[in-house]
Amino acid sequence: MDIDFSKDNGLVPVIIQNNNTLQVLMLGYMNLEAFNKTKAENKVTFFSRSKNRLWTKGEASGNFLIVKDIQIDCDNDTILIKAEPKGPTCHTGSTSCFKEETAKGFLYELQQTISDRIDTNDENSYTNKLYKSGINKVAQKVGEEAVELVIEAKDDDADLFKNEAADLMYHYLILLKAKGFTLEDIEDVLESRQR
Repeated sequence: MDIDFSKDNGLVPVIIQNNNTLQVLMLGYMNLEAFNKTKAENKVTFFSRSKNRLWTKGEASGNFLIVKDIQIDCDNDTILIKAEPKGPTCHTGSTSCFKEETAKGFLYELQQTISDRIDTNDENSYTNKLYKSGINKVAQKVGEEAVELVIEAKDDDADLFKNEAADLMYHYLILLKAKGFTLEDIEDVLESRQR
């Protein structure tokens, strides 16, 4: 990447975006040393203008930003980093420094929660227990929930219908995880059909 660090005393603005939800989390600045450290350690490191030193986000709080993708703009003087936040990004405890607590939507947060329960092998989690029972059991559960939704669709009980729809969506997300896919992968397929 050919980033132009010659402007603004060697600093370039860096926009941090949640890799899963695409929510803008914060804005910071990097010099070449901070950029190189970010790439080497896969954790976002800024140059703090107030501290006048390198500062790895999360070095005190543990709320690191794990780098998933780095892009530069058309003028080579602004960086966009898509990251996985390990906790709140803002020092106030908010998800975003822009006080926006959600971005792409709750389904992406739920997808992350499902992934976390499975990846951490949470023994008390229904999600993890179902996942560990194998792909056949997960797929069977999705089928059962789909049938229950169809049955409720034929009746006029809106609450039951919405609850069955929620059950189907929840188990569908577990199935996606079990197959190694995400909502973003399915979005890509749907978007390609519009072309």
